[in-house]
Amino acid sequence: MSKSAAEVVPHCGHVSDIMRQALLNHLPATVWLTGLSGAGKSTLAYALEAHLIGEHHACCVLDGDNLRHGINADLGFTQAERRENMRRVAQVARLMNDAGLIVIAALVSPFDADRALAREIVGSDRFLQVHVATPLACCEARDAKGFYRRARNGDMRGFTGIDSPYETPADPAIVLDTSWMSVSLCIGRLARLLEPFGVASSVSARAA
Repeated sequence: MSKSAAEVVPHCGHVSDIMRQALLNHLPATVWLTGLSGAGKSTLAYALEAHLIGEHHACCVLDGDNLRHGINADLGFTQAERRENMRRVAQVARLMNDAGLIVIAALVSPFDADRALAREIVGSDRFLQVHVATPLACCEARDAKGFYRRARNGDMRGFTGIDSPYETPADPAIVLDTSWMSVSLCIGRLARLLEPFGVASSVSARAA
C-alpha cells in the first residue's frame, strides 16, 4: 500500500546539533560550486576538501559527474531531469549537513530556479553559492572530456553554454575565475568564506 508524505512520521535522534558541533569543531555548511563544464568546479571542490581534511574538518564532495554514475544514474539532461538531479543532490547535502559535515557540491546547475530550490532545501543559513565564472572560451579550450567538441559537431544536444543557456547567478557569495586565479588563491578565498562556520582561513601548500 502506497503512503503519502503526510502518513510518514519522521524520527528524531538523541544527538543535538550542539553535540555534533562540539565533536567536529565547526558548523555545517554547503558550498555549492556552479559554473560551466570545464570551469574548474571539481578541481576546486577536491582541493578544498583536501585543505579542510588537512585542517581536521569533516567534509565531503558531491560531484555532479560522479553522482550521475550512482544516485542519479537514471536521469538525463532535460530541464526537468536537471532539476530533479539538483533536488536529489541538495537533499543529500542537507542530510550530510544535519550530520554535521561541511559539503562541497560541484554541479553545472545552470538555472536560477533550480539553484533557488537547492538553497531552500539545504537552508539559506548553510548554503553558500559560489560562481566559478571561468569564461566559455577558456572552458571550451580545455575541453578535457571532449564535450564541447561533440556539442559543436551536433553530437550532443542541450549542452550548457552551446545550445542550452547558463543563467549567471545574481547574488553569489563569491565569484572565482580559474582562467587567471590559481587553485591556491581560490581555496584561500573559499576558506575565508567558511570562517563564520569555524574554518581557519590560512591555506597551506596542501591546497596548491
